[in-house]
Amino acid sequence: CYPNMICVLTTGIAVTFCIILPCLACLKILVLNRKWRRGSQKVIGFFHPYCNAGGGGERVLWCAVRAIQESHPGVKCVVYTGDITSTASQILNKASSTFGITLSNSVDFVFLRRRRWVEATRYPILTLLGQSMGSVWLGVEALLACPPDVFLDTMGYAFTLPLFKYIGGCRTGCYVHYPTISTDMLNVVECQNDSFNNRKLIARSKLLTKCKLIYYRAFAFMYGVAGRCSEAVLTNSSWTLNHINQIWKCQQITSIVFPPCDISGFLEIPLTRKPTQDILGEKYEGKLIVLSIAQFRPEKNHSLQVESFHKFLSICEDPSKHLLLMVGGCRNEGDESRVAELKSLISKLNLQEKVEIRTNISFGELKDLLSVAHVGIHTMSNEHFGIGVVEFQAAGVIALANNSGGPKMDIVKEIQGCQTGFLAHDVTTYSEALRDIYSLTVEKRTEILGSARAACKRFSEQEFKQHFLAAISPVLVSRPKTE
Repeated sequence: CYPNMICVLTTGIAVTFCIILPCLACLKILVLNRKWRRGSQKVIGFFHPYCNAGGGGERVLWCAVRAIQESHPGVKCVVYTGDITSTASQILNKASSTFGITLSNSVDFVFLRRRRWVEATRYPILTLLGQSMGSVWLGVEALLACPPDVFLDTMGYAFTLPLFKYIGGCRTGCYVHYPTISTDMLNVVECQNDSFNNRKLIARSKLLTKCKLIYYRAFAFMYGVAGRCSEAVLTNSSWTLNHINQIWKCQQITSIVFPPCDISGFLEIPLTRKPTQDILGEKYEGKLIVLSIAQFRPEKNHSLQVESFHKFLSICEDPSKHLLLMVGGCRNEGDESRVAELKSLISKLNLQEKVEIRTNISFGELKDLLSVAHVGIHTMSNEHFGIGVVEFQAAGVIALANNSGGPKMDIVKEIQGCQTGFLAHDVTTYSEALRDIYSLTVEKRTEILGSARAACKRFSEQEFKQHFLAAISPVLVSRPKTE
């Protein structure tokens, strides 16, 4: 037994020294050569493979780029993206139409062709590990194409940080929207609960549960090692901060920077709702709109919205008045298949006339919908932040969010004793909350909307810019010569 173990260890060490280390050394030489040929202008690279997705993470990206350009006009901003089917102008035009963000200076794009290596569908098992290792491979492509002086991961690919720090010689920072793995995920597996990250087959088996726990704990350890390669860690909420501190153990360099919400435009929307038919057409006259804003990803739990709305219709006074309108971005075939599944559920519950789905709408269309909606529904459990919830509050829409994560800890909170929205956690509580909201008196509704609008100013783009630049400033300066 022992000779075999010694043989395996010896072979592993030999492979490391004879193959891996020479490869890393060659990669380092190539990067240094390309940096030397590039010139003296400082380059800040933003690693965001899905920069054209149109979600809350992309708003953070473009606001961060704009903040850097305005405060450091001499630097060159580069965005590493895998959106190879779009041109630079198309990406910037979408940022403008979706978020109302226009950049004053030019942005260079490095189009990556290996994005398929970070697609979840590529890894039916060991998905987290596969995507993380795939992100390193994608990072190698980015590093060789344009080695930056400062590397900022703005999408959550922590395993790229050691690559850019040690091979690229970059100052490193990251903005964490959602931990790749969290203690909540570990608890779900340990308690053998069925969830989007824990299939029924595994949840029902003690042996498979133990195996998955070993895998998760090992991955969490590696995730922490990679994360500690960041010199500045920005998190988008109290919930994310707590989980990152638990796993990365880097409290001294972490800070909360709430994501930017375009509340300036939404604050212009009158609290009094516009006639529905003026925005949606005559067939919608008199309809009371429940609006959902979220990308069609599995963790957003859109099916809970449909099921809760279905139950609400069975307990409300006049079901004919109510309409659930679900809007969000579709990034890929996976998102499109989830939309198809939702439509199947809607048909199964006979809600074809009561629920509508609209994908990839423009910023202007979103504002129009927010001007007529009465309730904004959000159903993701342990949502890292919840930009859509803030947009509801700013636009004069009563927010109904999940009783967990960012919405519970940072957004739908009492301010000076005043309620700013509603929280729920399952079909029953969501349906009852909808009934309660539509039963509010005009005075109580006005009080909640006023409190919510006052509270959401903490999440403005100006506040984001100020706190983002303060948190990221340590990595924007060159390393001391003594290092």
